[in-house]
Amino acid sequence: MEGSFKGILYPARLPTFNRVTAPASVADLVQWFWIPEWDIEAGRTSRQHLIAYPASNLVVQSADVVFSGPTTRAAHRDLTGSGWAVGALLRPAAVPLFTDDPGTLRDKESAVELMELHAAVSDAMAPACGATVPRGATTPPTDTTHDDGTHRRRAVEAFVAWLVSLDVVLSEEALLANRMMDVIASDPEVLLLEDAATRLSVSPRTLQRLARKYIGLSPAALIRRRRLQDAAERTRSDPTADLAAIAVELGYSDHAHLTNDFQKYLGFTPSTYRRSAGES
Repeated sequence: MEGSFKGILYPARLPTFNRVTAPASVADLVQWFWIPEWDIEAGRTSRQHLIAYPASNLVVQSADVVFSGPTTRAAHRDLTGSGWAVGALLRPAAVPLFTDDPGTLRDKESAVELMELHAAVSDAMAPACGATVPRGATTPPTDTTHDDGTHRRRAVEAFVAWLVSLDVVLSEEALLANRMMDVIASDPEVLLLEDAATRLSVSPRTLQRLARKYIGLSPAALIRRRRLQDAAERTRSDPTADLAAIAVELGYSDHAHLTNDFQKYLGFTPSTYRRSAGES
């Protein structure tokens, strides 16, 4: 299990969540599986704020299966009643299996007819509550479960078995798209498109084409999302850290540019976020 709060703006407000690293058999298709489960008191709502990972998700919920495209901004999801979802954070190489143009699904989701997958995962999750996850609730909360997790393990195994049954053979281009995402997501020194191109020994134009085909966002947007997630995590987790120092550390030219990004993509300033996170 992984317990990172990266991308989650207010982790203290989260319902039960488990995240499971993808096994080797599907590691080129899925980054991880995530399973939120909740049981909210009648008349109450749990609002989840997040900066979603810049990737697509395939999500099984009690009513259907949806393909959720990449996001371009912070969002919130309101959870009510009881429910569950089993999602797969897709690696770029998997995206063409479900859409020819992920850019058309930015900030959107679309129901997909995958009855075999839905039946297998729903059967595994039968011990859990049966309500439907709210539309778009495709980003992980945190791990606070106390049961033995058998139904979740079975659900992931069913999801993996379905993916393996597709017998996908990935092209070198698809695998390069995976490496592009890995480099941008993990290397804090990658601040420009040209930096990523140098790391991968390809042209900037090649990366732009791969990002358009396999992700639906530009490389610049991917870099910006990583920096914004890192900045939000540092701002929340270290309330004594100087915001100007965080800005410099993450490659912003100054505190003002960090504040501008927060305001534009999250709707508030770093200092406002720090105060509200401390109160949650």
